[in-house]
Amino acid sequence: MSLFRFSVAAACLALPATFALATPAAAIPMDTVLLQGLDKITARVSEIKVPVGGTVSFGALQITARACDKHPPEEAPEAAAFLEVVETKPDEKPVLRFSGWMFASSPALSALEHPVYDLVVLDCINADGSTGDVVPDTDAPANSAAPADKDKKAPEPAPAEPAPQ
Repeated sequence: MSLFRFSVAAACLALPATFALATPAAAIPMDTVLLQGLDKITARVSEIKVPVGGTVSFGALQITARACDKHPPEEAPEAAAFLEVVETKPDEKPVLRFSGWMFASSPALSALEHPVYDLVVLDCINADGSTGDVVPDTDAPANSAAPADKDKKAPEPAPAEPAPQ
């Protein structure tokens, strides 16, 4: 085997190990889906917050969020929500209009097809308003003391005072 072929074979064997180290980070589950709804008849745009596991009404639509995941900050921005959309009209049976994942970066990839309403996922957030962009400091262990402090003893607790009688 020539040296060139040997080098190519060695490089090909090393590639899977290199790519195995660069695994993507797991998505961050959030508890609220932030949607934008459009009523095509009135041309009104509404911002809709749907808690995961909850149902919200938008016109004749009942929107239920089953999951909402967001990429971690070190990856490309992306939010995805699993939604179920049911249309309810008076004196008619409810009709399932959409069930599946919607993606914030590609709204046309998996869209609600409805003659009156449009829904687009904007973001996944937490109920307290945070968007999950806070990155914890993973360099230092959570319970580690500073190097100068590890030789010091913890202060002795103060003796308890006798109770007044």
